[in-house]
Amino acid sequence: MKSPGGSIFPYYYKGGEIHCLKYGNKYKDEEKLFELMKQEEDFIIKTNKKLKIWVDMYTTSVTSKVLQELINNLKNLDNYIERLSFVGLSGINEWRLKRSIKKAGITLKISYYSDPEDAKTWLVSEK
Repeated sequence: MKSPGGSIFPYYYKGGEIHCLKYGNKYKDEEKLFELMKQEEDFIIKTNKKLKIWVDMYTTSVTSKVLQELINNLKNLDNYIERLSFVGLSGINEWRLKRSIKKAGITLKISYYSDPEDAKTWLVSEK
């Protein structure tokens, strides 16, 4: 089965199961990104289980509007996320996202990586 973003679901990695949200490569097309975020949200809710998720953010412009939608997306999926990893954010955008997450009171286990292999390994680790 594939998710709305085209990821194989479930995706098995090093003995664990993860889900990839392909929010990268949307450049400045916010409407397309927001539509995909909503479709993925509906898909995840239908799975009705806690998932280990990595979010691909490569080359997507992280505007204030995108940050707000990401925060809304995380709040809506709070009960369905076991662990979360972001990949591909610039240093300043990682800082902005961390700040927004803290401000929103989101307390998920979250990590940030530049390499998707590191992100996936962290997701399936027992730490």
